[in-house]
Amino acid sequence: MPRKEDRRLRVGVLGAGQIAQAAHFESCTKAANADLFAICDVAADLRERMAITHGAEKTFGDYDAMLRDPEVEAVIIATADAFHVPASIRALEAGKHVLCEKPVGLTVEEAQALAVVVAKSGKIFQVGHMKRYDAGLQAARRFIETEMGDLVALKAWYCDSTHRYPMTDAVQPLVVTSAGARKPTADPKADLRRYYMLAHGCHLIDTARYFAGDIVSVEARLSERAGMWCWFVDVEFASGTLGHLDLTVAVRMDWHEGFQIYGENGSVIGKTYNPWYYKSSEVDIFREADGATTRVLGADGHFYRRQLEGFARSALDGAAMTGATVEDGLASVRAMVAIARSVETGRRVALADATGGV
Repeated sequence: MPRKEDRRLRVGVLGAGQIAQAAHFESCTKAANADLFAICDVAADLRERMAITHGAEKTFGDYDAMLRDPEVEAVIIATADAFHVPASIRALEAGKHVLCEKPVGLTVEEAQALAVVVAKSGKIFQVGHMKRYDAGLQAARRFIETEMGDLVALKAWYCDSTHRYPMTDAVQPLVVTSAGARKPTADPKADLRRYYMLAHGCHLIDTARYFAGDIVSVEARLSERAGMWCWFVDVEFASGTLGHLDLTVAVRMDWHEGFQIYGENGSVIGKTYNPWYYKSSEVDIFREADGATTRVLGADGHFYRRQLEGFARSALDGAAMTGATVEDGLASVRAMVAIARSVETGRRVALADATGGV
C-alpha cells in the first residue's frame, strides 16, 4: 500500500455498521494522506471493538462530542440513509469537512437544504459515489473529454444478482452487529421498490452523469415480475446525447454491470465488477483514427481508499475535487425522484419538476 505521508487528514467515522466495517475503516488505515482518528457510534460494544480492531485513537458515544474535538478535521457519514443530511449539516456547521455515503438524501428538498449549508460552510463536501475512482471509468471519461468528440449515445446497466450475497459473504470481512445500534424509525427495506432505487439506482445514475453530463428528463417503465424489479429508463441529456438505463434487481445470473458509449471518434465498452472484488472495470476504448482498442489495467482497484485520498487532497491541499459534489448528489436524487414519478404517471418527467422523495 502507499506509504503514509507526513501530513494526514484526521478522520472521524460516524457509524460503525456494515459499510464502515466493509469499506471506510480499512480505507482510513490504508490511505496515504488520512488516518482513522475517531469512531462514533451509540453502541458502546461495537465502537470499542472496532477501535481496537482498526486502531482508532478516540471513540465517542455522542456525535456532538466528536464534532467538538478540534483534532477531528473531517467526518465520514457512514450511517443509514435517513441520517445523512442531518449528520452532514451538523458536521459542516461544526467546521468539519464531510465525506457522506450515498445517496446524499432521501428527498429533493432535504438535498437542496444541504447544498445551501455546504455553500455557506466553505468546507469540502463529497458524496460517496466511489465508482468515480474506478480506473477503468476514469480512462473512459478522459477519452470522452479529450478525444471522442460529440458523444452520441450511452447505454448503461446495473443488475444485482441472486448470487450476490454468497459472493460478498465470502470476500467481505465478518460484519459485527450490536443490539444497541441506532436504526431509522422506518425499516428502509419495507418498501423494496424504493430501497432498490436508493441503494442501486443512485450508482447507475451517477455513472451516467459522470460520462454524459446533466440529465434533463427521464421516461421510465417498471416491471415487477417473478420476484424481480426491472426499470428501463430513457434519458435525455442536456448535451443532446441519447441515453438508456437498465436497473434490475435481481438477475438470475452473475452480477451484470457495464456501459456502451458511442461517439464521433470512437466508442467505449465497459464491464464493471461487484465493488467488493476491488477489481477495476474492464474498459475497451476504440479509436476510429487508428482502428485500435486499448484497455487500462487499473491494478489498484480499492475505490473506497482512492476516494478518501482524493477527498483528503482537496481538504488538505486545496486540490480540485475529483469526486461527486453536493450538486451531483442532488442531481442523483432528482433523477431518482423523476424516475419514480414517471413510473407512476406513465409520462416523461423533467428533473426540474421533480419534488419530494422516491
